[in-house]
Amino acid sequence: MATEPLTRRPSSLREVARRVLDGVERFDPVLREFLDHFYADAADRQACIAERPAELGKVEDAYLAAVAEHLALSYALSVPDWTEEPGRSLQRPFFAGGLDSLKAILIVESPTAFRRRLLFVSADALSRPRMDAA
Repeated sequence: MATEPLTRRPSSLREVARRVLDGVERFDPVLREFLDHFYADAADRQACIAERPAELGKVEDAYLAAVAEHLALSYALSVPDWTEEPGRSLQRPFFAGGLDSLKAILIVESPTAFRRRLLFVSADALSRPRMDAA
């Protein structure tokens, strides 16, 4: 499968997963690049989250579903059906950062789409500089 040039940001969560599976990019950086695209292109936002991404791993699959749901609710878009598929939630809690001292803060700050999947992240986990410019 041909890979996308790294100069172009991924335009969908499906593309994020494909780049990770192809070994082109790591999950966290490519997701940040996707968010930059999402926030900058208001006309294309529904398409950015609509297609089901390939499975990557338990945490990543739940994270992509939480991202799609959170962005949909934040921007008055339709929440994609794929976000409710089995395997898009965790059975055990995952705390971003891995520090026990942050757990209480992450529980309180986590957006609902993350919390209900047992993903605990900071309130600004999806923040990007382009977010305010959009």
